Amino acid sequence: MDFTFTEEQQMLRETVRKFTEKDVKPLARQIDTEKKIPEELLDTCREMGLFGILIPEEYGGIGAGDTGYCIVTEEIARGSSSLAVYLGAHQSIGAMAIILDGTEEQKKRFLPAMATGEKVGAFALTEPNAGSDASSLESTAERRGDHFVVNGTKIWITNGNVADVISLFVGTPRKEGQKGGVTALIVESTMPGFKVGAVDDKMGIRGASSSELIFEDMIVPAETLLGREGKGFATAMKTLDHGRLGIAAMCIGVAKEALRLSVEHAKGRIQFGRPIAELQAIQWMIAEIAAETYAMESMAYRTAWMADRGDRVTREGAIAKMFTSECLDRIVDKALQIHGGMGYMRDYPIEMFYRDSRINRIFEGTNEIQRLIIARDVLKRGGY
Repeated sequence: MDFTFTEEQQMLRETVRKFTEKDVKPLARQIDTEKKIPEELLDTCREMGLFGILIPEEYGGIGAGDTGYCIVTEEIARGSSSLAVYLGAHQSIGAMAIILDGTEEQKKRFLPAMATGEKVGAFALTEPNAGSDASSLESTAERRGDHFVVNGTKIWITNGNVADVISLFVGTPRKEGQKGGVTALIVESTMPGFKVGAVDDKMGIRGASSSELIFEDMIVPAETLLGREGKGFATAMKTLDHGRLGIAAMCIGVAKEALRLSVEHAKGRIQFGRPIAELQAIQWMIAEIAAETYAMESMAYRTAWMADRGDRVTREGAIAKMFTSECLDRIVDKALQIHGGMGYMRDYPIEMFYRDSRINRIFEGTNEIQRLIIARDVLKRGGY
């Protein structure tokens, strides 16, 4: 196998890395404190085409595939997990559902504006009583002629309060002669009956806003049905394969930055008359961070390569998300320990990385759910 990045991918990495150093890192603390990504920073992302990395070229995107998306996410996450999550929710799950199962008419209608960032995307699955058990949705979509009437509530929807286009998953009531199940719809925030509820106050990724979404007799035209009625659960699961890969890439970016900062601090911090980098205890922590980061990177980019080849990566995406998120929690903990008291202070980015990293074991499916996905696939195949 040859996992060498192409010249175009290397150029993409360099371009986004320069953007992160120049524009993102100086604003990272402001984004965290003010719980908002400055519009001028988002405008720069639009100019660079970062809203459309995963969107195919024929619909106005960059079409860089999962590998290109992972490169971009990794580099942005070195500066701000909040910005990486904002862009990820927009395209790796919000737009991805349309890319995977949208009709040609739906793709032409929604994807070009999402590719330019003119319209922001979101993915609405989680409900108050349906988190890990995503098949037990209580929100409903009732078919009435040429439209659906949607009622219910979603919670913790990343970009929910700023999104224009939402891939929405709701329950379809059983009718005589019909099957129920989960139905996917493409909804717009301008539709009658759509309302943003409470905006969440989170421990980390505070600049990537998430909110409650409320639907009260929301009228949704039938032509925005995504895939087949009652078959939306499959769309959601396919979409999350890509979203989980994005989480892995974000974890890699933070891990690399935590390692860089730890090495820099260890070389400059003098204790007992010498840099702490010369102490074995510090060297071992740095070695462990480097080893786990190497494994994370290898796993995620192999999975991205498989996805770009057209392989279904349900098992691999789950493994990558579970492994990298758990590695990252260990990594940021060691990085904070290397920094000592300084790492606990808000003046240092390690404190923010520490808070931001905890969500990765929860969203896009908890790691407990990832273990179930992996185990069921292994048992089904009888091995690896």
